Amino acid sequence: MSETIRPAPAGEPTTSSAGRRAGPAQLALLLAGSCLAVLGAVLIAPVLPQMTDHFAGVAGADVLVPVVLTVPALVIGLAAPFAGFVVDALDRKRLLIVAMVLYSVFGTAPLYLQSLGAIIGSRVLVGICEAAIMTCCTTLIADYWSGPRRSRYLGLQTLTASVSAAVFLGVGGALGAAGWRTPFWLYLVAALLALPMARLLWQPERGPAAPAPAGRRLPAVPWRELLAPCLVTLAGGIIFYALIVELSFVLDEAGVGSTATIGALSALMSVATAAGSLAFARLSGQSPRRLLPVALGVSAAGLAIVAASGAVPVITVGAVLTGAGTGLLLPTLLTWAINRLSFAQRGRGTGLWTGALFIGEFLCPLLIAGLGAAAGGLRPALAILAGLAAALAVVTLMVVPRGAAPLDITHG
Repeated sequence: MSETIRPAPAGEPTTSSAGRRAGPAQLALLLAGSCLAVLGAVLIAPVLPQMTDHFAGVAGADVLVPVVLTVPALVIGLAAPFAGFVVDALDRKRLLIVAMVLYSVFGTAPLYLQSLGAIIGSRVLVGICEAAIMTCCTTLIADYWSGPRRSRYLGLQTLTASVSAAVFLGVGGALGAAGWRTPFWLYLVAALLALPMARLLWQPERGPAAPAPAGRRLPAVPWRELLAPCLVTLAGGIIFYALIVELSFVLDEAGVGSTATIGALSALMSVATAAGSLAFARLSGQSPRRLLPVALGVSAAGLAIVAASGAVPVITVGAVLTGAGTGLLLPTLLTWAINRLSFAQRGRGTGLWTGALFIGEFLCPLLIAGLGAAAGGLRPALAILAGLAAALAVVTLMVVPRGAAPLDITHG
């Protein structure tokens, strides 16, 4: 039987009935698990041109190869709300362990699959696993800690994911020199993480407001309160993912052909995202009404710079600014969405927010392709997206109430 924990006072680690405290080991495992969706989202970005060349004989390869990268995001978007329901109704830990093992199985499948269609199918299954992993890890962080510490750790989650993106982009680009299939070996890391997770994590005990699992309905989630942060998150996912998937093509147009160089520049953007997340850790006492316009404005400026020049140093500056803006954006949206949810609502709220983010990520390349077809290329499309991000910064001033509370409120 899984060990259980009881809610702790604000800002304190949570203890189990056996006296265990959630501490650095639990936090490290949950942060590591949260990085796996990032691995799926960015690892093969530097080798997309190679994959396109490999499958050049396949009809529609120019469209289908980017789908290999982005289809897990669509599946996460569709599956995360259902994973959130399972998390609230059944068990956080067991779902996490099963998903971690299957993630390794499906993630390494492109090492031996030969058809592009089969590879895309394996990526669909990876997305289902990622939906469960992301929802479980985020929910457990919110379960194990509360108050300002919870907000800091949720910000740290984005920071860690951003740093891991830099690592995965760099490693993916380096491994891509040995062939486009080689980066898929990294998916085995999930199976290795599942072992300490099974030993060191535990299923939280249901809070006093949560129902017993035996045949009772779960308490309703405040959908109206979640609507605004989830809609902004949908747009934020598009902005966040734009350069992750398109920067390699922008650099290719600028004459950069080396996958290692593309990976290194993409990694630099991810470092900037990490810096934005680190800034959130210091600013988490501010209201979302103050932070969101700043985050979206910086992102818009970065996209505009990338769109304005074909010079690699200028593109790099724009990518860094975009990364810094999105690094501040994501933890602000996440804490805005879930800090006001109870234990019995938290899984579904987290799943809904995660779904909105990843649907936005999936729609991103499709939107940019449509804008590019209408406006005359990738750079004009990015310029339009920059304008949309700037407009959204203004919209948040109207959507988020003036009286919106700071992000570090305690809600068990």
